[in-house]
Parts: sequence; structure tokens; C-alpha cells
Amino acid sequence: MRRYELMLVLRPDLADDKVQASLERTARAIAGGGGQIVKQAPWGRRRLAYPIDHHREGSYYVILFEAPATAISELERGLMISEEVLRHLVTRVERPVRASRGRDPESDLDVVPPPSDDEEPEDEVEMIDESETEEAPAAID
Repeated sequence: MRRYELMLVLRPDLADDKVQASLERTARAIAGGGGQIVKQAPWGRRRLAYPIDHHREGSYYVILFEAPATAISELERGLMISEEVLRHLVTRVERPVRASRGRDPESDLDVVPPPSDDEEPEDEVEMIDESETEEAPAAID
């Protein structure tokens, strides 16, 4: 199973019980597709960048879950027809987020040692000369 992140923007005028019902319906859709919820976090009420259905604010929720790829289309179909959901976005998380409390963030980087001279390189990587990355010269009139 792959790990996904779902961002939900719910209508700001919903009662707390309707918000919980919408989140439970989403959780049932994930579980019905063979997935499981890893983490659910409310982000609170925030101002939208532009009005959506005459609403200037929305209640944000982030759900981190694992599910097979086939379950995503059914989940999105259910979110599209829900009147409580203003917007949603499902993204695939490449790797789990690690807690970096008291750790150096650069220590989480994957470091691959350069191949030694006696080893055959698996894939040739083209090195870019730094002079090629500088800005292009100004256009000539």
C-alpha cells in the first residue's frame, strides 16, 4: 500500500457534529477501499485565497493514510459529491515524515558514496558545468 495525504477544506458554517460525520464518512471510504488512517489533524479555520461558493473561510483538515491506488478514485468521487467539502486534494507521500526533534535536518539526507575506480557505474550521470547554469545573457536589440 502507498501512503497518501488528503487535505480537506470544509464549509465554515458546519456544526461540529456535521464536521465529525463528514470526517467519519471519509474514514469509512478509506477503510472500505482497503486502507487505514495513519494520522488525522485539524488545521483550524483559515481565510481562503479566493471565495468558494460565497465562503471566504474554510475549516482545514489533513488526513494521512495508507491505501491501495485503486481506492483513491472512489474516495475522490465521494468527496466531489459531498456538499460539506469545498475543496480536497489527495497527494502521494514519497516516504514517511520523520520526527526531527533535536536532530540535524541534513542528517536525514540519503548520501550515496561515489563509485570507486574498480567498480562499474550503474547509471551514467551527466554532470552539469556550473557555467551552464548561470543566467542567460541579455537579449540583443
